[in-house]
Amino acid sequence: MKAARIRRAACGACLALAALAAPFAASAEDLSFSELYSDWTAAGLVLSEKTESLEGSTVTMTGYMAPPLTPTIRFFVLTEVPMSVCPFCSSDADWPDNIIVVKVSDPVTALPYDSPIAVTGTLEIGSEIDAETGFVSQLRIAADSIEAL
Repeated sequence: MKAARIRRAACGACLALAALAAPFAASAEDLSFSELYSDWTAAGLVLSEKTESLEGSTVTMTGYMAPPLTPTIRFFVLTEVPMSVCPFCSSDADWPDNIIVVKVSDPVTALPYDSPIAVTGTLEIGSEIDAETGFVSQLRIAADSIEAL
């Protein structure tokens, strides 16, 4: 997996980082939280046709970074609305419909929980358990870039 890059559009150095991430965003399909699922059944959430068709593709999602579980963790949760605590799930059966896990190759410094970000990377589908934390996810983005908006 490529190293995640955090970019901001405020200073000269940040503009250079933004230019590095531009190729990822240009070829990415936008995916919103409302498009992730098509239904809710007794068995749990049902992925939408769009989400299933984008498995393994480059997508961009916009949301908020929930505070990471630990400072050295290699993932964080992207939420539809700002959350001041991480929405840790006990099982993928309890998976909420308004979060997605973002995997990064290097530990990420938490951004303010109420500042919007755009994440671009490869969409992964299927239950996965993080070996270090036991965190269970159904959907993930393996991040190529993270942009503070």
